[in-house]
Amino acid sequence: MSGPREIPEGGRVEPGGLDVAFRLNGRDVVAHGVAPMERLLDVLRDRLGWTGTKEGCGEGECGACTVLLDGLPVVSCLLPACQVEGRDVMTVEGLAGQESMSVLQREFLEAGGTQCGMCTPGILLTARALLDENPAPSRHEIRTALAGNLCRCTGYQKIIDGVERAAEVEGRGRGGSDAG
Repeated sequence: MSGPREIPEGGRVEPGGLDVAFRLNGRDVVAHGVAPMERLLDVLRDRLGWTGTKEGCGEGECGACTVLLDGLPVVSCLLPACQVEGRDVMTVEGLAGQESMSVLQREFLEAGGTQCGMCTPGILLTARALLDENPAPSRHEIRTALAGNLCRCTGYQKIIDGVERAAEVEGRGRGGSDAG
């Protein structure tokens, strides 16, 4: 897919569908004709073209579809899209802003924390929420925060290393200490 696209004027309307207005990666969007129990995952990928969010298990167990909802990680495969009305959603595409990669993405990549990439978006967003709440987490705190994100390729060591490195770099950028 070529990337995010605008919702056409009038959009696809389904019987009983709702117009759901929310903030996505810093931009106001409206998804038209959303079925009452349509998953946020499907709205993001199929209606809005933001395909960074992945479906792994479809049961809320693997964390691949994690997005940030008002800054907190949630699995988008279990969340009805109508519940994001008026709220702030961030997908992996929103991490970098105007940069090509965020510090977290760069350090994760440099540490070798990604292999097939299926789990990567969910892990990055869960890690972003952790670092926003706790800028200098211990390795144990990183492991605990990422416990709901499954990776079938790595042994998690490089993932944890990447998050830890990002915390260190971001801490230096804020004038922080090397605590942690």
